[in-house]
Amino acid sequence: MSNYHISFGVKESPGEELTLDTLAIKKAALILRAFNHKLRQQILKLIDNQEKVTVTEIYVKLRIEQSVASQHLAILRKADFVKTERDGKFIYYTVNTQRMKDLNKFVGELLS
Repeated sequence: MSNYHISFGVKESPGEELTLDTLAIKKAALILRAFNHKLRQQILKLIDNQEKVTVTEIYVKLRIEQSVASQHLAILRKADFVKTERDGKFIYYTVNTQRMKDLNKFVGELLS
């Protein structure tokens, strides 16, 4: 993915063109897409309610395949919505609350 800018004829101030960083916009879209999925929202809610859970607890409680849970957790990890913590042979997932606050603030600003 190349990082390039698109310039528009819209002026923010006299003599200045508005430029958009398309790579940043694509990354933001991926983050929004990661959250905008019903099963991933259910996973986040479950993790938040339990404070920390293993992938086994997630797929058992949501009645989904382990591979499905792992795929969705990978997307949530990549978007930084969940954090992981190893305890022996177990990996526990927790919600990255600061990331969720940042998302909420961003969406609020986008919609205002």
